[in-house]
Amino acid sequence: MWPFDRKQPPIEQKSLAAPDEELLAILGATVTGTAAVSASVALTVPAVSAAVRVLSEAAATLDVRVQRKDGDAWVDDEEHPAWWLLRGDACPWSSGFETIRDLVAEALTRDAGGLAWVNRVEGKPVEIIHYRDHVISVEYADTGEPTYRLSGKVVPASDIIHLTGPFAKSPLNMAAEAIGVAHKMEQHAAKLFTSGARPAGVLQFPTGVKLGDTALAKIKAGWNAAFGGSGNGAGTAITWDGAEWKALAFSSVDSQFQELRTFQVQEVARAFRVPPGMLYEMSRQTWSNMTQATREFLVFSLEPWLRSLEAALTRALIAPGDRKTFRIWFERDDLTRADLGERATAYSSLITSRVINPNEAREWESMPPYPAGNEFANPNVSGVKPANDNTPAKAAA
Repeated sequence: MWPFDRKQPPIEQKSLAAPDEELLAILGATVTGTAAVSASVALTVPAVSAAVRVLSEAAATLDVRVQRKDGDAWVDDEEHPAWWLLRGDACPWSSGFETIRDLVAEALTRDAGGLAWVNRVEGKPVEIIHYRDHVISVEYADTGEPTYRLSGKVVPASDIIHLTGPFAKSPLNMAAEAIGVAHKMEQHAAKLFTSGARPAGVLQFPTGVKLGDTALAKIKAGWNAAFGGSGNGAGTAITWDGAEWKALAFSSVDSQFQELRTFQVQEVARAFRVPPGMLYEMSRQTWSNMTQATREFLVFSLEPWLRSLEAALTRALIAPGDRKTFRIWFERDDLTRADLGERATAYSSLITSRVINPNEAREWESMPPYPAGNEFANPNVSGVKPANDNTPAKAAA
């Protein structure tokens, strides 16, 4: 059992007679435009859900640390109460990974942003609770100062983790029209490949052949019974009374439909500032530009969210008096990590030029240090013995 009690604020009652913006959002009444769709429908568009997932899951996957300043260096502080809330269990039913992921996902899809409440015992954070939508609400004064309510009860801003984007609307709602067009295309594509969208072909009878309604109905039923469905496509067709089967070809507009769908994927990528390749739109992706696209994703797409996330977590989990000596920081190296050959070449160059020592390179590779590995020396000319080498060192050149 969780080792402390949690007091739940009273539930706020909302009136349909004077609905606020949040209630309108719940009812789906804030969607505007001829093609715009609600958030729940927008997430059914594969490109949109992929964009939200790639940003939120990438942020949550990075190694998050609570660090303390020691001289000019930052060192990990596992004793800080926020350490295991972010790296372990945020609360009894949710992990720190899930909390960070959901905060970023909400900031991408909700105008209010991602909101979570920090429960404290004797002033120390002991759990982070990410409530369901609209349990936590926010209002802004003219100065931009927020007032937070948890189930209608005002709570201190210092107890709320609040992640928002640069505008008053989320990226999803700002691109509602573009996403709506993509959704319409998804619907059209679904109809295009079903029996109700376009017939595969026509049976054309010679001029002068007169068929009644009953005969036409029997011909249609017989043809569908013989050749309808994917399992009957390889059969041999037999016509009568001079009938001729003519398959219907796609028009020029239909042939460009796939190009239009690709363009809408690119529009969604622009809305979320994600490289199209991250949404698996691979028409212009190559092995040579994939690495560069990954770096652009970190610098231009993910980095602004990480900075905002670090600030939001710091405001709620680190006391104001400790913020000069403590920080919450995400390790970015995993996204820019080169392959083993490139890393080995870089490490060798840095060590021989005495920029780093061998133990620093081993630490980057999560390897333990070895004796004499802290020396800044060029092993090619200094005569320094390699690790576990018992032979006499050669004289320096």
